[in-house]
Amino acid sequence: MLKKIVFLGMGGTIAGTAESATDNVGYQAAQLGVEQLLSALPALRVTLADHAPVVEQVAQIDSKDMGWPQWCALASRVAHYLALPDVRGLVITHGTDTLEETAFFLSWVLPAEGLAHKAVVLTCAMRPSTSLSPDGPQNLLDAVALARAPDARGVLAVCAGTVHAARDVQKVHPYRLDAFTSGDAGPLGYVEEGRVRWVHPCPPAAPVPVQVAIGQLSAQHWPRVEIVMNYAGATGATVRALCAPAPHGSASVRGIVVAGTGNGTVHQDLEAALQEVQGQGVRVVRATRCAWGQVVPGTEPGAGLPHSEGLSPVKARIALMLELLASESKG
Repeated sequence: MLKKIVFLGMGGTIAGTAESATDNVGYQAAQLGVEQLLSALPALRVTLADHAPVVEQVAQIDSKDMGWPQWCALASRVAHYLALPDVRGLVITHGTDTLEETAFFLSWVLPAEGLAHKAVVLTCAMRPSTSLSPDGPQNLLDAVALARAPDARGVLAVCAGTVHAARDVQKVHPYRLDAFTSGDAGPLGYVEEGRVRWVHPCPPAAPVPVQVAIGQLSAQHWPRVEIVMNYAGATGATVRALCAPAPHGSASVRGIVVAGTGNGTVHQDLEAALQEVQGQGVRVVRATRCAWGQVVPGTEPGAGLPHSEGLSPVKARIALMLELLASESKG
């Protein structure tokens, strides 16, 4: 049986264009379809080897505008292809701004059995396709090499030759080509000349804390979860404003993730407001705004606010939204 690599396009800088080849910031994202990106890669046939490409455009947006409808559509298509026995792996072209969120979302909603022996690889670019030296073509070839690697499994990301796990990947630079890190967890490996050199094995495709069915995602709206940040002089005004009675037709806030300073510490005024709304039934989760490391639980101030189990604020928000969705389905 001829195996297939599925390419799903979501837009982003990798599909962006600018008027000048020297302009790497003033471009329009999501201008080219994924089929156009692939047709401009003469080396793709060699990298695919004996795999046949399947191409589908799921969305065409700047990833800063990524939202619930695009995620639902993507999750549905990925789940569809994962279930096909002749599909070896998937490559998703995506913008860098929210790549880490999409990767984490997919890692929580896709069935674990579908990811046990197949990889879903997100890739991207920091420069548009019209750049004098675009990085998208190499990232795309690296993603193909990763998707067909024998030991690749789960939801992964590759950028600048570095392989990251969905849970750990984080964008940490607004401009340079190597814009992502896995923090102190470290990368899983590197793609070098079309081959993957693993530093760590891919994490097992274990069930996530909550599992939300793909069909349930498409049938429901977001549970509204907001992020607030701690800083010098922070007050509880933002929290109280967010949790005030919502105007008619608007969704009420169901949860708040606080990006604390240091070890998840929170200004006393902000903490008081968070404790107040928590008592009113709003779910509160405490993370750290530090790029590396995670909250170490203890008896420090703010310990009454559950911590994020090592997730960054944006990923803690996704986890909390999915937990709320799961509780709705049971209720």
